Amino acid sequence: MKKILALCLSLALCLCLLGVSSAEGKTVKLGVILLHDEDSTYDLNFINAANEVRDTLGIEVVIKRNITETNDCYVAACQLAEEGCNVILADSFGHESFMVDAAYEYPEVQFLHATGTTAHTEGLSNFHNAFAAIYEGRYLAGVAAGLKLNELEAAGKIKGDHPVMGYVGAYTYAEVISGYTSFYLGAKSVCPSVTMMVQFTGSWYDEMEERAAAQALISAGCDLISQHADSMGAPTACEDAGIPNVAYNASTIARCPNTFIVSSRIDWAPYLIYACTQVANGEAIDTDWTGTLATGSVKLTDINTAVAAEGTVETIEALKAEFEAGNLHVFDTATEGFITVGGAALTAYLADVDSDPAYTPETEVVFDGYFHESEFRSAPYFDVTIDGIELLNAKY
Repeated sequence: MKKILALCLSLALCLCLLGVSSAEGKTVKLGVILLHDEDSTYDLNFINAANEVRDTLGIEVVIKRNITETNDCYVAACQLAEEGCNVILADSFGHESFMVDAAYEYPEVQFLHATGTTAHTEGLSNFHNAFAAIYEGRYLAGVAAGLKLNELEAAGKIKGDHPVMGYVGAYTYAEVISGYTSFYLGAKSVCPSVTMMVQFTGSWYDEMEERAAAQALISAGCDLISQHADSMGAPTACEDAGIPNVAYNASTIARCPNTFIVSSRIDWAPYLIYACTQVANGEAIDTDWTGTLATGSVKLTDINTAVAAEGTVETIEALKAEFEAGNLHVFDTATEGFITVGGAALTAYLADVDSDPAYTPETEVVFDGYFHESEFRSAPYFDVTIDGIELLNAKY
């Protein structure tokens, strides 16, 4: 009897790994819609995740690249549905409305959208948003930056009278604001005198613009550069100028060995494996899903110890444990002077969580000593301009 039971359990596990539920007999075929292709570090993350899902679950994966944030996305989603994909993900913010339209068209298909904001108010059982607490990863990367700035200041190698960071941002969206603010706060936690300038490009992926933005920040006196943009423009500008760089989405150590410190990224494999397994088992997918360090969704690359300050690895590991234990919060409003706006502490804030055309703020998100980012929905809604950060061209 025990041998028979063991055989049944083994068979059930094999079926699960093959993307087929022993209870439902449902095969999963995953479709992925990308804004760009492998040249974009952001989109490459999704390609790598899809390949991991394919290898882990043994399912078929179809990827459509370079799909613009237009009706092309709706067409691509419908094509994937017609090709038999019953789980379809799109990776860019501007894809969302077209994915919703496709979800109405194909009610038996599960549509997933990364970085979106409307699933929790749309009311569709087959449309879902997902994101990750990447602000935790950016904070940790910021700590690495702050430690490097301390090292440069101690050696008399900063350009001005205090350390200054530069940040290349795509747009003035909450996602970008949340990201650069968490990076700044990580640096400030170990280098209290640091300030930061932000230069926007108006594009998620434009290597020339990102390179030019980094060069402008370096010329303005920045001692270290980071980014929320998807090309190698900023890292290569830093390597050429000999300026320390914290990248995003991938390690740039191969091309920037003398300046790269660390990079944070979202690993989308845990979410895609979860969603595909839910479909295989005939179970519902969370309407709004947020990955964390603990779920393996927020990751840092290996730290380049040849460039990073001494003790960076040990400091980051200790802080990761604090995040995973729930003892550390990025947007800490309880510590005096850590987050201020116009010199005043941030003690309350209504965020626009339930998105509407007028961007009406309706949800109180500051309580218990911190700003509760990505807890009321997965996509970021921190859009506060805090002291210490200067926006050089906030026109996008």
